[in-house]
Amino acid sequence: MIDYLRDEGLGVDLVCRMLDLSLSTYFARKTRPKSARRLSDEELIALVTAVWEEFGRAYGARRVTRALVRAGHRVARCTVERLMRELGIEGVIRGQRRRTTVPEPAAPRPPDLVNRHFVAERPNQLWLADLTYIRIWSGWVYVAFVLDAYSRRIVGWQVATHMRTDLPLDTLEMALWRQKIRKDAGLIHHSDRGSQHVSIRYTE
Repeated sequence: MIDYLRDEGLGVDLVCRMLDLSLSTYFARKTRPKSARRLSDEELIALVTAVWEEFGRAYGARRVTRALVRAGHRVARCTVERLMRELGIEGVIRGQRRRTTVPEPAAPRPPDLVNRHFVAERPNQLWLADLTYIRIWSGWVYVAFVLDAYSRRIVGWQVATHMRTDLPLDTLEMALWRQKIRKDAGLIHHSDRGSQHVSIRYTE
C-alpha cells in the first residue's frame, strides 16, 4: 500500500507517519529477502492463474486445486483459495447470486445527505452502512458493518445467517455504543436502499 501511495505522488515519509510506521521498518521490509512462503506463493500464483485461464475462467478453488494435483503439484485447497482471493479471481457461481440490497418500493426513502460524496473532516461525522455475504461449508452467512468515512475504520459489525432488520440494527447499536455517540453529535448515517435499512425499526 505504501508503494501504491508513493506512486500516486505522496512521499514515503508522509505515508509512514500517517500509518504510524517507522521509515526504518519500511526500508527493512523492502530490502529483506523474500520468505520461502512468498517464493512458493509466487510460483503457485502463476500455476493457479494458468489453470483458471485454461478452463475459461470458470474453475473455482476446488477445481483449480484438483487440476493442479492431477498435474503433479502438491498444493492445499486453502492455499489456492487464499491466492485466488489475493488475485481477485473466482470461478463461475451456478445459479443466482445472493442479493443483499432488496429495494422496498412502499417504504419512504430518506433524503441523500451526502450526494455520493463520501468524505468526512472528522471522526464520527459520516458513517457508511452496508451488507455483504460469505459462502461457508453449511450455506451462507451475512455480514453487516458500519464504516467511519474519516478513519475508514469499521466501528460496528454483526454476523448472522439471515438478512432481517435485526442484523443491521444490532450493527448500528454496536457502533453507537462503541463510539459513545450522543443525539446531538451531528452524525450522518448513510446506507443503501435495501428493505432492512428503510424499515420502520431501523429508521427510528
